[in-house]
Amino acid sequence: MTGGDRAPGVEAADDRIVAGRAADGDATAFAVLVRRYTPMMRAYARRLLNGTADVDDVVQEAFVTAWEQLPGLEDPGKVKSWLMRITSRKAIDRTRAARPYSALDAVELPAAERSAPPRQAEARAGIAALRAALQELPQLQRECWVMREIGGSSYDEIADELQISRSTVRGLLARARKDIIVRMEQWR
Repeated sequence: MTGGDRAPGVEAADDRIVAGRAADGDATAFAVLVRRYTPMMRAYARRLLNGTADVDDVVQEAFVTAWEQLPGLEDPGKVKSWLMRITSRKAIDRTRAARPYSALDAVELPAAERSAPPRQAEARAGIAALRAALQELPQLQRECWVMREIGGSSYDEIADELQISRSTVRGLLARARKDIIVRMEQWR
């Protein structure tokens, strides 16, 4: 079989199979993971970073790390959350190295082509309000909220990543959620 013959099967395979093959050194399978998860990783990194200039670098670094560490992944079926954790670590490392705080960049969500202009304007205004609410949060609260609500990280994963206790994560998330609810009340 040639690489071109295998690609359609690999493209349609589930994460466990694709990640397993990539862990065995199959570059075609790894390319499928790159295509499959780059948009999500970019969106996640964009929310964690202060600007968009570093987003592509962080995602690229995350994939380099993933390629190197993929053979050690215990459950190939969890490759998505594993990639998101790597992306989170790379983005947080970049933020810590650059400045003592992180800010969120513009969130761009494309509206469906059939959406009416008023709905698009309302959605953009809601996103802008959420961005502003997140900007007002202290850095650790913002990082915890983004990792939990956008990245889907568990409390333990957040605690490990930010090097704080699980109870601190719970408290930070509770305060962040309360503050966001208050600030977003008009958007309910």
